[in-house]
Amino acid sequence: MNITEVKFRVRYKETDQMGVVHHSNYYTWFEVARTEFMRNAGLSYRDMEENGVMLPLLETHCNYLRGAKYDDLICIRAWISKYAGVRLIMEYEVIREEDGVMLANGSTVHAFTDNNIKPLNIKRKYPEIHNLFVKLLNDSKAEY
Repeated sequence: MNITEVKFRVRYKETDQMGVVHHSNYYTWFEVARTEFMRNAGLSYRDMEENGVMLPLLETHCNYLRGAKYDDLICIRAWISKYAGVRLIMEYEVIREEDGVMLANGSTVHAFTDNNIKPLNIKRKYPEIHNLFVKLLNDSKAEY
């Protein structure tokens, strides 16, 4: 299955006055995992953008189940759950490594656009990118 896992320790600056990770940090963590997912698939954001392909964020969701705390070892899992040519949905799980507890889960929805943020028919203009996302999605579905 095409799942990327990114592991790191929660930094003190990511916590709030209650000693719990501030909710806004989860979206940054999603971005880190998404970027690594793309890189592991052989397609970096930098390469896509240099070729005129952008993936702006349309929606983001996060369900906070338990609070992460300073120095927790965290694993962010990321995978593609839907690809429809012009839109891409990524899913995420935030897991505390010590005990395997899921702390949060969420998703992001992205559109393929050109440099002017106009919709891009990725299948027609960049068939190799389209084929890669179809393969990644099919590999993910085969496991679930």
